Amino acid sequence: MALEITDSSFQETVLKSDKPVLVDFWAVWCGPCRTLGPIIEEVATDFEGKAVVGKVDVDNNQDISMQYGIRNIPTVLIFKNGEVVDKLVGVTPKHVIAEKLSAHL
Repeated sequence: MALEITDSSFQETVLKSDKPVLVDFWAVWCGPCRTLGPIIEEVATDFEGKAVVGKVDVDNNQDISMQYGIRNIPTVLIFKNGEVVDKLVGVTPKHVIAEKLSAHL
């Protein structure tokens, strides 16, 4: 299951992780985000133990969303060693997300 990541937990969960981290920036009111949600959950299950998969609600965590320039949602960022190494915007097929994340394992 994808972790809920907040402004206060972001540094510890994402930036200090020793594994790659996939972060889905989303909002409750966003239709495409609701489409992507189950895909992110499947990726979280598939990569359990190999990568961290989490979600940031942009309405409740505006600091981190602004810091990373999130203007369109859903946006998925992949972090490795505290740095953004990949970005996907919009609803993306599971196999594409999995390929991008696998490239950073």
